[in-house]
Amino acid sequence: MKEFIVIYITAPTEEVGKNIAKKLIEEKVAACINIVKNIYSIYWWKGNIEEDNEVLLIIKTKKDLFDKIEEIVKSIHPYTIPEIIALPIVAGSFDYLNWIDESTI
Repeated sequence: MKEFIVIYITAPTEEVGKNIAKKLIEEKVAACINIVKNIYSIYWWKGNIEEDNEVLLIIKTKKDLFDKIEEIVKSIHPYTIPEIIALPIVAGSFDYLNWIDESTI
């Protein structure tokens, strides 16, 4: 049985987020990507607490495509260490999961 995941990636701007999303869709490694605007992030970076406005990409894909997605994102993302984390989809509509499978390589 195929395993499906949701990947979260943050980006500094909507434009950067759209560029990443379009590349992943073009490469057929993601079936759907939502871009959530206006998130506010607080995080540790180089010993300091930083605060930034960002966008969040929510990517639906197959687990076996994670490494390829990570490779693509790292090649175009402006952050030194971009957030690229995956969560398992433990249940979902059969039709939707089948669509993810058919929409990706």
